[in-house]
Amino acid sequence: MQEMRHYFGGNPGSYYNHMLFFLSITMHRVLPKSLHRVIMLDVDLKFTDDIKKLYRYFQLFNEENVMGIAREMQPVYRDFLSEYRSENSETRVGEPGPDGLTGFNSGVMLLDLDAMRKSHLYNKLLNIKVIEQMIGEFHFRGHLGDQDLFTLMSFKYEQLFYILPCNWNRQLCTWFRDHGYADVFHQYHTCDGDIKIWHGNCNTTIPNDR
Repeated sequence: MQEMRHYFGGNPGSYYNHMLFFLSITMHRVLPKSLHRVIMLDVDLKFTDDIKKLYRYFQLFNEENVMGIAREMQPVYRDFLSEYRSENSETRVGEPGPDGLTGFNSGVMLLDLDAMRKSHLYNKLLNIKVIEQMIGEFHFRGHLGDQDLFTLMSFKYEQLFYILPCNWNRQLCTWFRDHGYADVFHQYHTCDGDIKIWHGNCNTTIPNDR
């Protein structure tokens, strides 16, 4: 776990270097086998619908999915992967959805602990040597904790992840819009339909009328 903090936690002492942001990765190994499914939630969320409806998404997982997670709604990984993207002009990596490999936001996660325990592929990818190979392949430099690792995995193994609809993790942060990505920001940030969970990430205020 210490190695993962080194690669995905930023500088020692930084916000995302705390062990809290890496618990989801190996939760299937530390929780008792009597626990089969877990929903992990950030604290900066506001629900407008019943969490039971979120839990029902477990039923939509296929046999290879180990977790449900929503796309990142900013061009975060477009930015993080600029070197790789410059060398691979046709890549889907860092491109917006639905066809691009946008990367994930871990504010809302559905962890199928049984599937995580049984998945040879998922557990193989937790080997630090394998992680270092993927980091090198994609010139990956992140600092956002578990979502960086899951994003990196998805570039090669999309089948591990069920993509939650954006309205179950409607992120409000617009930092990248104001820092060089205004021209493409809407391609990542648009979310149609009734919002079920508002996510006030990067200290964004959720209006009271939402």
